[in-house]
Amino acid sequence: MELITTYICKEFDIGIHNNMFGGRLISLIDDASGSYAAQLCDTPRMVTIKFDELMFKKPVKVGGILKIYGKVIKFGSTSLELYMEIRKHNVYTGEQEIVTHTNVKFVRIDEEGNAIPISERVKIRYYERFKRFGKGLLSAEETDMEKETHKLN
Repeated sequence: MELITTYICKEFDIGIHNNMFGGRLISLIDDASGSYAAQLCDTPRMVTIKFDELMFKKPVKVGGILKIYGKVIKFGSTSLELYMEIRKHNVYTGEQEIVTHTNVKFVRIDEEGNAIPISERVKIRYYERFKRFGKGLLSAEETDMEKETHKLN
């Protein structure tokens, strides 16, 4: 899995039981998975069409650090399915506990909102990057390494 983003729980994220509001956690997953899908597919035109069931396993308090991870489950012709996981991170021990997880499905759309294909180039690039780097999104250094490799070939 890839670390997509990190978030710190704030006062305004808290619900009536002094835990992070579940709707806010869902929103964080949607935001992180949407940006991940857009980057992987080279387009801002990815829309959420499905969330699988999710259960809230651990409460999150103000100041809690959340790490949001994701990985590709599969590419369809116009869709991308991701597995997303939010974990609480303990800064003292480095340990992490799963707060919630789910699968999220996106579809690539055109200007009119119609589903359009995800290019084969995008899919091939993802699988090549995953094979070489173990992930689909690369750091600046890894991107430079990838460019150098393509220059040599």
